[in-house]
Amino acid sequence: MSKKILAVFPGTFDPPTLGHFDIITRASRLFDELLIAVANSPSKHTLITLEDRIMMMKESCKDLPNVRVEGFCELLVSFLAKQQAKVLVRGVRTVADYDYEIQLTGMYRTMMPDLEIVMLPTSGNLSYISSTLVRDVIIHRGDISSFVPPAVTELVNNKYIH
Repeated sequence: MSKKILAVFPGTFDPPTLGHFDIITRASRLFDELLIAVANSPSKHTLITLEDRIMMMKESCKDLPNVRVEGFCELLVSFLAKQQAKVLVRGVRTVADYDYEIQLTGMYRTMMPDLEIVMLPTSGNLSYISSTLVRDVIIHRGDISSFVPPAVTELVNNKYIH
């Protein structure tokens, strides 16, 4: 019997975007199980609560049977070790993202030498979407429905746009 491969896709997902779901959908086809790790990252000063980000992810991933969602508030490598995960999935949109991810790769590999890191480029038609830009649209009470899954639009419109 072969061992199932667990991959982890971490992020703050503030808010989750169509670009995130592009990576999630594609990664779910590559690995036996994909864990979406929603970070509680106080240094990022998130707009949307951790609980709401987890709920939006769960709702948006409900049709992907091998995907599960958990929140975490510790160092990523500690979370990976607790999950016994040896594969980390990272999405890249731009060269700047790639440069940043290469720096992170060095840090992760120093702290967790057996970790494999898989970088998936976002599909070209979604590469312009970032959580930062979507947050700006939310703050200015704009329509985010072209940039995020329906469950995200619904929660944000009901709870964060007044």
